[in-house]
Amino acid sequence: MLGTSVEVPLWLALVGGGLAAWALLDRLLLPSARWYVRSRAAKVLAEVGQRLKIQPRPFQQIRRQVLIDRLVFDDKVQQSAKSFANERGMPHEVALDQVQRYAREIVPAFNAFVYFRIGYWIGKRLSQALYRVRIGYTDDAGLEAIPETATVVFVMNHRSNMDYIVASYLAAERAALSYAVGEWARVIGLQQLIRAMGAYFVRRNSKDDLYRRVLERYIAMATEAGVTQAVYPEGGLTRDGALREPRFGVLDYMLRGYHAEGERDLVFVPLGLNYDRVLEDRTQLRAGDGAAPRTGRLRAAWNTLAFVGGQIGLLLRSRWHRFGYACVNFGTPVSARAWLASRGVVLEQLDKAARQAEVAALGRHLMDEVGRLVPVLPVPLVATVVLEDVARARSEFEVKAEVAALVARLEAGGARIYLPRSDWDYAVSAGLRMLVQRHLVDEEAGLYRARPSEEALLRYYANSIVHLARCTPEVVTPEPVVQGVDGRGVPVLAR
Repeated sequence: MLGTSVEVPLWLALVGGGLAAWALLDRLLLPSARWYVRSRAAKVLAEVGQRLKIQPRPFQQIRRQVLIDRLVFDDKVQQSAKSFANERGMPHEVALDQVQRYAREIVPAFNAFVYFRIGYWIGKRLSQALYRVRIGYTDDAGLEAIPETATVVFVMNHRSNMDYIVASYLAAERAALSYAVGEWARVIGLQQLIRAMGAYFVRRNSKDDLYRRVLERYIAMATEAGVTQAVYPEGGLTRDGALREPRFGVLDYMLRGYHAEGERDLVFVPLGLNYDRVLEDRTQLRAGDGAAPRTGRLRAAWNTLAFVGGQIGLLLRSRWHRFGYACVNFGTPVSARAWLASRGVVLEQLDKAARQAEVAALGRHLMDEVGRLVPVLPVPLVATVVLEDVARARSEFEVKAEVAALVARLEAGGARIYLPRSDWDYAVSAGLRMLVQRHLVDEEAGLYRARPSEEALLRYYANSIVHLARCTPEVVTPEPVVQGVDGRGVPVLAR
């Protein structure tokens, strides 16, 4: 009857209201938001396309669901799913559901607006806020000679999670990089941003054959489509500061779909990074120490908050300083086509063992180039010198003289040394000052000595260039020339 009221339980009213709100969001607001984001992305893509050396590929602009479907219904993935189901006696549909989950986990959702407007802004601001970011060396002629149709892969060492940010920021004038990101980044909110930046997620050390096949096919598809990628053959962050033994699984995936006679060449660009301070240095040392107690997630979060709070405290007291220099060197590109031709190799004609040997040979060559490109910075130089005799106390002049001798050996071996302000005196003083401020080196009466309890951390930084020091010839270094003294009466070396 007219005017009759109907009573419903509160929970039912809340459920109904929630469903109505969701329908409004799904049918009206979300499509509008998607249209707005896509239109902004298209505008940004047209703008940045005029200056990028390597253009974003059409593959990256395909809707994510289409890429997922393409991956799921790939012939090789379907065959692997069928074999997987038969081996385990399960219905084929169950294996396909597994493939769907893997595909959704892996496939990115590249958005040019997010990458070049949000991601680039964050990367630039964060990198410059924490470090004095520099490009030390670039083989400009080699990079300019890369064909526009080639698939470019940046191969780099892995010292910090800042590598993703610093490398993307410095390479943004050339290309949009697609990274393989570990499971650590699969956090609500963060993973959506990372996917929009074009990165894809990988499970490190997965033994699941079906997952590995899905991952392999995605990487092969992206490589065949010309997507610019960045890989870390070390597989994870360095534990002790030295280069880790590389693994070439991703490199092998890229080469499985590569044909030397095809339209696209596959070009690898070696890239070396180094820092005066790595944010995760103590965490990685602890992770590499089997005897050290494991740190739980809550404790790790507390340590992170304590570190951030300490830095904010220094900032408020006007005592905060940036973490020294972060430097990147871009090396000479290596063409897979030219490399294989020089060895008289056709990968498709090799059996599994021979193929793996050829991939490993190329991978070792690339990592040797990466190792030679690792920048030599002030802190690793000073750390190397003070570790030569931990118990010995040195004056600042003696530290500078020993650094000068070390630099001469490194230069003779072809190391890429970054010289801040083109001033060796400043560079050594800056490195020594950072180590004193971090209490890794003690100063008393104008003499400097490594703190014994921090020897492992000092060695972490010295290890970043230890491979360069081992490969250098002995050089007779002349006595350093003193050109004067500074305001503290410390001798200043002539260059």
